[in-house]
Amino acid sequence: MRRFLLLAPLLLFAVSGCGVLQSSEGEATDSARDVARKAGERLYGQRPRTSEEVGYVASGIEGVEVLRVKGTSTRDGDGIEVTVRTSGTAYHQMFDPEPVTVRRCFAVRVSPKSRWREDPRDVDCPDGPPMAFASPPEPPALPYEELRAKLPRVPEGGRVDEAEVRRAVAALDLDEAIRTEVSAGDDRVGVLLSVEGNGHDPQDCVLGRVSPGATEVWGPSRIQRMRGEGGCTVQNALEPMPPPH
Repeated sequence: MRRFLLLAPLLLFAVSGCGVLQSSEGEATDSARDVARKAGERLYGQRPRTSEEVGYVASGIEGVEVLRVKGTSTRDGDGIEVTVRTSGTAYHQMFDPEPVTVRRCFAVRVSPKSRWREDPRDVDCPDGPPMAFASPPEPPALPYEELRAKLPRVPEGGRVDEAEVRRAVAALDLDEAIRTEVSAGDDRVGVLLSVEGNGHDPQDCVLGRVSPGATEVWGPSRIQRMRGEGGCTVQNALEPMPPPH
């Protein structure tokens, strides 16, 4: 009977109902893995990025330390593999005198072949301190007022010349990081100036439209500039989206 009483707590620890009750260390490891998985979600995307860009973004995620970056570009070979160190905490009042905290390392893959919410791979932690990355250069400012001044004015009843609009945009002498797009539709011509975003924050862009009797330049609202909203497109210049509610 005494032996049974000694074994009872161990059996209770191992089994809870019909399933196995995980140790605090196991739960803490799962918590650390979840932090790494969320880092993978933040890094997920199809936009080409260098190892420096990926490392910089990963190192800025709360609870993540970057210990190693393998690869040169997300589009080369198997992409980029980032080794991150995260921590997790768990506590079973019945079995642990205090919370159990672990630090674990995981490999997160970033490439066009990556899957959304892909499980990070358990790896040994490399020696050495966390890596530091230089912040990327600030994107060039978009020439809002310059575009407004350069675009042609067409009188009511006149005809918009797409070639003239293209010449006006070319005359801006833009930074090579600024993407331009010009497109005609019906009796108007739309213009888009944009810089590549990071996929999470609002993209920076300026729209212009030349129509008979009106030349307009504006910036879409923040919500329209978010990923997938379609605000930073030349189509939005030709046929502006309604304002958000």
